[in-house]
Amino acid sequence: MNFEFKLPDIGEGMVEGEISKWHVKPGDTISEDQPMLDVMTDKATVTIPAPKSGKVLECRGKEGEVVKVGSILVVIDTAGAAALSTPSVPSPPVSHPPVPQRSFAPVLPSSSNGGKKLATPATRRLARELKIDLIQISGTGPGGRVTQEDVKQFAERKVDFQPESPQRMKTQADLMNAQIHPLAGSAAASELIERIPLRGLRKRIAEKMSLSKSKIPHFTYVEELDASELVELRDKTDEKAKEKGIRLTFLPFIIKAVVLALQQFPLVNSVLDEEKQEIILKKEYNIGIAAATQEGLTVPVVKRADQKSLIQIAKEVNDLGDKARSGKLSLDELQGSTFTITSLGPLGGIFATPIINYPEVAILGVHKIHKRPVVRQDQIVIRDMAYLSLSFDHRVIDGEIGARFTQQIIEYLQSPAWTLMQ
Repeated sequence: MNFEFKLPDIGEGMVEGEISKWHVKPGDTISEDQPMLDVMTDKATVTIPAPKSGKVLECRGKEGEVVKVGSILVVIDTAGAAALSTPSVPSPPVSHPPVPQRSFAPVLPSSSNGGKKLATPATRRLARELKIDLIQISGTGPGGRVTQEDVKQFAERKVDFQPESPQRMKTQADLMNAQIHPLAGSAAASELIERIPLRGLRKRIAEKMSLSKSKIPHFTYVEELDASELVELRDKTDEKAKEKGIRLTFLPFIIKAVVLALQQFPLVNSVLDEEKQEIILKKEYNIGIAAATQEGLTVPVVKRADQKSLIQIAKEVNDLGDKARSGKLSLDELQGSTFTITSLGPLGGIFATPIINYPEVAILGVHKIHKRPVVRQDQIVIRDMAYLSLSFDHRVIDGEIGARFTQQIIEYLQSPAWTLMQ
């Protein structure tokens, strides 16, 4: 019958490996534990032994090819394998540990003397921790494989010939620790981690963030905002907004200020056409609002914000936020942004370096407003202060333009009543 050998999970979070060398080819007759191929992971190069004796029918994958865990690598015809088995070895003396039931494991090349010892990665890790060369140990496992029990007993015999010393105490402690705490890669260790598939919205976010950082040379400009008048105006108008069933946050005021600043700095409301090597200036002002949801970050868009009043923007921000949290946003409500604002409200921290929402050329990060002492007209006074962090695409926006744009937003927000009149 045919046996299909699949690339096993050899620990350390491995999900794939590169075939670096084949030791067998179709038509070869192999015996159990004979090296079949070398697989290179991000940690080491591992020699994979044959789990069964027989004739090699297929070798799947070329040297240099990356294969996933679980992929079929070798097909073995195990018919007549009994005739290929090596003669049985006499049982070891009673003083030796019992031979454990065989379980497949890859073989790593020995780290010294140029020889090879059959052992699992976990066994080799234990040997390294106890500073023991596996060449010195006679394995009791199938085919002479060195087991973890072999390593522990060798370490115990080694220290039995030494007087009591801190080193012996340390070695014994290491043995106890090895017994109590499962080694990484063992079955018990898997209970200490949880694997979450990268899919759906989280995968999309990962792709967009990677694309933005790989494509755009970011630079970030941070400036402080005296939001005292903004806080006062918002507090005065909040009650009126509540009467209309609208939650009035600071965000609508910020959107109005951003739109006015974008009208003065059209380069910031643009995209770079890399293929045609053109900067495309957008004539619409569609403001994306980064919103946190249980699945991850989404960016619904307030379309044509320049044509809407503060109350209209506030209502739309509320509606989009509710839809985002309930997962009911339409595709149209997530497309077409020309500039993005990200804010965590009271969790906003001091400042950050926001990542641009590709293919836009800038993004505004708004941070928490809190009272702190500042100097005004040579007097120390308490004001509502906050920081604004703006990241720009340095291919399109120079430092001076970015700084002036930021200062213009701050000017509008520090005189919010005048801003609303424009």
